[in-house]
Amino acid sequence: MSVPGGWWCTGPSWAGTEPGLGWYSPGRGERRRSALPAGKALAFALTGERRCLGVWRGARWTACPYAAVVDSGVTRDQCADCARLDRSRSVAADTMADDPRTYGVYLAYFGPGLLKVGITAAGRGAARLVEQGAITYAWLGHGPLMAARRAEALLGSALDVRDRFGKAEKRAARAALPPVPERVAALAGLHTAARGLAGWPEALEPAAFAWTDHTEAFGLERIPAGVGEVADGPAAGDEIVGDVVAGVGADLYVRGVVAAAGAEAEAEAEATVFVVDTRLLAGWVLRGATGGVTTAVVRAPKGGAEDGQGSLF
Repeated sequence: MSVPGGWWCTGPSWAGTEPGLGWYSPGRGERRRSALPAGKALAFALTGERRCLGVWRGARWTACPYAAVVDSGVTRDQCADCARLDRSRSVAADTMADDPRTYGVYLAYFGPGLLKVGITAAGRGAARLVEQGAITYAWLGHGPLMAARRAEALLGSALDVRDRFGKAEKRAARAALPPVPERVAALAGLHTAARGLAGWPEALEPAAFAWTDHTEAFGLERIPAGVGEVADGPAAGDEIVGDVVAGVGADLYVRGVVAAAGAEAEAEAEATVFVVDTRLLAGWVLRGATGGVTTAVVRAPKGGAEDGQGSLF
């Protein structure tokens, strides 16, 4: 089956602490990145069908042999066969136990009660923390992969620290973040408790407590209360138009006018801020928008609609 042409969106692409979108051209075999700093104007439309992005191994891309269509409502941009191949050699799937790289164990804060433990290749620095949208974080230790995995499992079993949170939990927490000192205190307490556990892996070199906060990098102060959400499952022909407000992990906050029913309603509509999960753009070919408003379905902020349940605009 032939691979569709054009530039495919490959989803969120961070450069340091600057959000962006990645692109790949199957025909040219080239990759590109579009930076999305605050104030950047967006005006794009989803075209064709959302296709599987195949498998990336290092800098090499292998196209999906079926050019499979992917469900528009899921964040994974691969078909089942490509996902299976991808996970056959994956740290996340525990199928790379022989990985010789050094790994870091981190503690990440996403909001009150939302502290997690995770691991990332030390060579990636804090990239994984930025991609996840961690508000504040601290390193717990560094060492071989399996030692890092044991430390992660130890915190889960002994301290009931989770290793993941869903986007709904993260988004809700951003609306009620406590001051930085409270976030740091929560991380410091967990860091101390983790280091005091029996069974700490000997091969894992502990890290002294030191924290980093992403409030300024993400532009959290620019995100207003009452933010709408582009509904999961965008469709071909949907347009997203507006100006970038902030970027947090895969979430891109945009200020723009959302299309309403009827010409008069559209003319009177005011700009609003809504969030787009850029992972849902991966696999689409994006082209320039033809209109001046967002036509994708945007859910109203919870509690902001008459029924308080996030009615459609």
